[in-house]
Amino acid sequence: MARTKDFDENEVLNKAIAIFWHKGYNGTSMQDLVDGLGISRSSLYDTYGDKHALFIKALESYQAAGSAKVCAITDTAGSARETIKKLLELIAGELLDDQKHKGCFMVNAEVEIGPHDPEVSKMVCESDQHMEDALYLVIKKGQESGEIANKQDARALARFTFNTVKGIRVTAKSITDKSVFDDIIKLALATLD
Repeated sequence: MARTKDFDENEVLNKAIAIFWHKGYNGTSMQDLVDGLGISRSSLYDTYGDKHALFIKALESYQAAGSAKVCAITDTAGSARETIKKLLELIAGELLDDQKHKGCFMVNAEVEIGPHDPEVSKMVCESDQHMEDALYLVIKKGQESGEIANKQDARALARFTFNTVKGIRVTAKSITDKSVFDDIIKLALATLD
């Protein structure tokens, strides 16, 4: 008869995200995970596999939560310009609220191990494409309604705006002055004129 787990897998996964996010993949040892997750090494291996498999699950969970936040804004916001503004403010706000200045977990993974890990690289590319596509749909809708100028291709504007998102995610690791991000958001919105 299989043993029942005496821990909440989602809670443990959230703890793993916090550990990897704080220490990075390479900076996190199996002992860090055992100590931080509060489960035995055998339970960790039995439930999640090895360190890499746990890291992938953590990235998937982080990405799903981020996608849900983006969808909540794109599905409920009114104007295209207001939707993009809310997305940029959400991203900057969450990063500025983080007292540890960890940046974006997905961007950190992309920079640290993406170039050497095809599975992480694929996840990052898919996540990036999802965000770009969401921005494209909002911008295209705004162009069709006349709210956003048609001077630029909607896909190019989406790529530029997404690049701005990535820049915000990196900049927030070292800069905590909200006015810097307000300026970035204001200028990004001006590209839609």
